[in-house]
Amino acid sequence: MQRILAVDDDKDILEVLQLILEDSGYEVETLADGEYLFDRIEKHHPDLILLDIMLGNLDGRDLCRLVKAKKETNSIPVILLSASHAITDSLKQNGNPDDFIAKPFDIDVLLDRVERQLAA
Repeated sequence: MQRILAVDDDKDILEVLQLILEDSGYEVETLADGEYLFDRIEKHHPDLILLDIMLGNLDGRDLCRLVKAKKETNSIPVILLSASHAITDSLKQNGNPDDFIAKPFDIDVLLDRVERQLAA
């Protein structure tokens, strides 16, 4: 079973993501604080990370760059989620995310993007 780590400081979003993804056959771990991202990655070895851009005092784009900069984690696909940020520049940055989903998201779009990244 493929493992997904969903990171968002909105517990309602995390609950929705978990329900949708588990219903589709994925094992889902959730995290409401980006500060513990690498601890959770090390413990659960996700196959994909869904990462919100606005995480309280942290920026998901910065966390994505860190994930992509580390040899141990750079192969994990990262999909950024945001309701309020333009992502064009982030997709061109060094350590860029593998994909982007705007909130509110369509369930079919979410599942399609997740499946596409896991198959890559």
